[in-house]
Amino acid sequence: MKKLILLALAVLWLMPAWAQEHRYNMYGVMFYNLENLFDTINNNGIYDREFSPEGARQWNHDKYWKKQHNMAYTIAQITTKGTPDGPAIIGVSEIENITVLQDLVRQPELKNRRYQIVHHDGPDRRGVDVGLLYNPRLFKVLNVTNQRLVIEGNPNFRTRDQLCVTGMLAGDKVSVLVNHWPSRLGGEEASSYLREAAGAMARRTIDSLLRDDPNQGIIFMGDLNDDPQNKSCAIALGGKRELKDCSLPNDIYNPWWKLLDKGIGTLAYRGQWNLFDQIVMTQHFLQYYDSKEKPQLTFSRAEVLNRDFLKTVEGDRQGYPMRTYSGGVFLNGYSDHFPTIIYLVKEIK
Repeated sequence: MKKLILLALAVLWLMPAWAQEHRYNMYGVMFYNLENLFDTINNNGIYDREFSPEGARQWNHDKYWKKQHNMAYTIAQITTKGTPDGPAIIGVSEIENITVLQDLVRQPELKNRRYQIVHHDGPDRRGVDVGLLYNPRLFKVLNVTNQRLVIEGNPNFRTRDQLCVTGMLAGDKVSVLVNHWPSRLGGEEASSYLREAAGAMARRTIDSLLRDDPNQGIIFMGDLNDDPQNKSCAIALGGKRELKDCSLPNDIYNPWWKLLDKGIGTLAYRGQWNLFDQIVMTQHFLQYYDSKEKPQLTFSRAEVLNRDFLKTVEGDRQGYPMRTYSGGVFLNGYSDHFPTIIYLVKEIK
């Protein structure tokens, strides 16, 4: 026993001073496109019929609950030593209504986490929305707003609303924006102006939030249907590739740019990886990145959660996300997107 005590004292003596003085709590902020998490009731006419027992997918209770189990299982697996209860905040897209989120958080895999829900019925023609799940022990909601994308000259355009949730995370005021930008239907270039308009709206929201409170941190996340280097993300939203370029409060760091450069993505098509599922942040989370002291929430790392169980294991889509359907055949998969997550740390005082 005496030898063990002496060994422990020696380890402490050899440990750098900063490591002895600084301890941190960690918080995960996740985004996941749940790929058409619809209930089985047709309440949206022709757009919802596909996901009903009478529709082409023959979407019934058995398939619905298998899908719910798979989504809950995925979220439940996202734990680390520093985040044993999983992410504090989870943004989601491609969900039909609040009911499917209520069913999700009640699944056995997630029930004990007691996730709360923020949801808003948007105008999307297919009836899909974005939403937010949060652990109330870690995140306290203060305010919720929604912004609608309006395209000049196209009054009939309808897409998902932008959800903005402001709250307190680890004592820091944080606003979280959840988005699902317009698709590439009609071609990437021809439809780019729609996503650029969505990026510009998000930029205005971020600037407005910072004018109201320059000391808050802002996290923007979503399925953007564009990559970090595309105009909508790099110019309209203003995401920057390098940390060193983020010196002003309204500068936005996009950590996914370098991951995509390495061939890491969240979805793939014909051998090409894209990284549409992004979580970016304002300079609030970067000020202490190179410091041992973290008096406020500080960005630590970003990860594409491309776990093996989420991947297709054979065929020409081997290694791609295992989706729910392929070619009209039910695969009992997960999603056609991998989830993404960022980790934030804050010093324990």
